[in-house]
This record gives sequence, C-alpha cells and structure tokens, in this order.
Amino acid sequence: MKVLITGVDGYSGWPLALHLLARGHDVVGLDNFVTRRRVKEVGSWSATPIPAFPRRQAAVREVLGKELGFHRGDLADYDFVRQVLATERPEAIVHLAEQRSAPYSMIDVHHAVDTQVGNLTGTLHLLYAMREVAPDAHLVKMGTMGEYGTPNVDIPEGFFEVEFRGRKDRLPFPRSAGSWYHWSKVFDSGDVMYASRIWGLKTTDVMQGVIYGIRTPEITDDRLLTRFDFDETWGTALNRFIAQAILGLPITAYGKGEQKRGFIALEDSIQSLRIAVEHPAGPGEYRVLNQFDAAYSVNELAEVAHRVASELGLPATIEHPADPRVELEQHYYNPLHDHLVELGYRRTRELSEVVREIFRDLLRFRRRLEARRHVVLPTVQWRSADSGPALAARRPSEPTPSAPEKPSDEPAPAGPTA
Repeated sequence: MKVLITGVDGYSGWPLALHLLARGHDVVGLDNFVTRRRVKEVGSWSATPIPAFPRRQAAVREVLGKELGFHRGDLADYDFVRQVLATERPEAIVHLAEQRSAPYSMIDVHHAVDTQVGNLTGTLHLLYAMREVAPDAHLVKMGTMGEYGTPNVDIPEGFFEVEFRGRKDRLPFPRSAGSWYHWSKVFDSGDVMYASRIWGLKTTDVMQGVIYGIRTPEITDDRLLTRFDFDETWGTALNRFIAQAILGLPITAYGKGEQKRGFIALEDSIQSLRIAVEHPAGPGEYRVLNQFDAAYSVNELAEVAHRVASELGLPATIEHPADPRVELEQHYYNPLHDHLVELGYRRTRELSEVVREIFRDLLRFRRRLEARRHVVLPTVQWRSADSGPALAARRPSEPTPSAPEKPSDEPAPAGPTA
C-alpha cells in the first residue's frame, strides 16, 4: 500500500514511516520542518540529536534497506498539496502535520491564531485535494483524547446513543476541549466528519492519548531516533518528569496531581496507526478510534519517574507547584477503547518498562538536557495575560533569541540537529 505521511519529520511521523516501510508499504513523507523551528523559538531542542532530513533518509536506506520518498512543503499551500496527491496517488494518508502543543497555543493571541488557522487550513486543503485527485484514498487523521475533556460520564468512541423528549438518535459525543490547540482539533474533527458525509470520503479519526517513549523495534541505530521534547511547551508531563529527575530538579506535578489522562507507548501508538491504515473505513464513513491503553494521574506518573530514578541512583523529589492550566484537578475519567482491539490491536509495552528505557537513553544525552535545563519549568499561564516576557511579546514568525550552544564534548550526530 502506498502511504503518504504528513508531518513525517515529527515525533510520531518518523517512527510510523519506519514501521510501515518495514512492513513492506511504500511510504512518502511531507514536512516543512516547522516543529524544529518552533521548538527553537522557545529556546529548546530535542534531547535526542536529530540529523537533517536528507541524512535521516540516508540512514533509512543504509539501516533498513528502504527508500523513503519526501516532499518539502507546507499544507497551507493548496497547489502544493494538490500536486503531491496528484503525483503520488496515495492509497492512505496519515495526517500528522499539525501544531501539537497546548501550551504553545496558549502563549498569546498570535500563537492561538497561528495554531487554529494553520491546523484547520492544512486539514481543509487535504480534504479538498482528496476530493479532487484522490477520492479513493483513506484519510487517517490524528485527533486527541483532549477533545473530549473530562466529563463526569464515560467517554464513548466518537458517538453515543441519546434519548431526549422521547426521541432517540446517534450523535457525536460533546467536546469540551481545554486549550486553543485542543479546540483546533475539535474543529478538525467536525470538518473531516462533514467532508466524509458530503463527498463520500473514507476517514478515520484517531483520538490519541498521550504518547510516551523514544524507541520502536525499527529504531536500531541512533540516526533513526525520533525526537524527545522535554521543555514545558513541547514536552509532555512524563517527559519533563524524567528530564527533571536526570537534571537533579524536583519533579513538578502541577496542583493536586490528580488530573488523569489516557496514555499509550510509542510502539503501541504506531501499531494503532498501522492497523487503522491497513483496515480502512468505508466510503462515506467517518470512523472514530480512541487510542490509549491506560489512564494515569499526574501523581502516578511522577511516582513512576521517581521510582525508576531511585533505582538508577538519581536523587529525586516530588513537588506540587500551582497548576498553570485551567483544568479540573480531581475528576472522573473513563473513556472506552474497544474498536482498535476489535481490529487486532494488542498492547505490547508497559509504562514502567518504557520509562526505564527512556531514562537509559536520556542519560546518554544528559549534556543536551543540561544545556537547556532553563526551559523545563512552566512560564505559560492559562489564566494570566502574563505568559512570560520571553514569549508573550514575540509572534511565531519573529526570530528567537540565541540559545546556548551544544556542549563541545558531546559526540556530534551526522548533520545538524533540532
């Protein structure tokens, strides 16, 4: 099967490309490298050194013996999007090329608008290009469990049966997103659902839980590592906790630490996306898959990071600073996730096992963490207009201040890093 991956240079896109290539699929990627620039904008970089993309392609060729096709361009350019689809004629499109950080979207008005305009424009361009030149392709869009929020009822997979004043219907489950980024994903879902209905497109919306991990079975060489963000804007809570433990900083579980979310290991997330690709939705079908394995509270994540750090002889403490976000700190949380299992999904990795693996990898790149230790603690406040002087006054397109150079005694990867 020929698969086009938008956002192929990203955290999920890269290992997905490797996995699909290893499974015998023909893979073509698309990216404009904006994630590298945005991470630099907030003064950070990936804890794992990431080569320039041509060197990544060369590593795929050498290590996997496969060719990874690539188009550099922006989904905001409709002519470019249409031309790529017309040229490649993909059977499946995995759409990962979106601004993916809630804190980034909350920095200021410019970052909020940049997030929503960019994410919705890219998705609409893909949908229209599919209608025009690739109507038989299957779109797998990466959604987020964050679209649902934390309602005081069980969360179904996209739709639920409702009865009101004696009448019944099957309706989309109400969304209650918690950031401008998450709202952009809600609007995305509505656009994809509508396009499926009016144009007969085949679409799958994968409501992704928080992903953790660096490695998949195909990543057998450091040149094939995916990125690992640990700063407060781009890194997940678990990523930050592990980085804090390695740096000797307190593990900061925001507020009461009882906020719960769904989580899935990177290897299993990639398995889920591959299953969605290999089992397409039908014409005119908008299918929703909740993608996570287990729900953990922030405290549970902090305790796992603390325990593994202690096993490795790293002194670690847990602190509870005020929560910079606007969210319920104690709530009910029980999403359903049966559809992927019905398609053949089976969990392969456990949280503590993957956390140990992350610690082992990051200890090798400790000096990269040390060089950016100043970006770990929160500066972006959901409630306040003051989101930190270094960020609030700067638009996404403006240059970022110079950041410290990489330590000279760290082994240099092949090519520039991001």
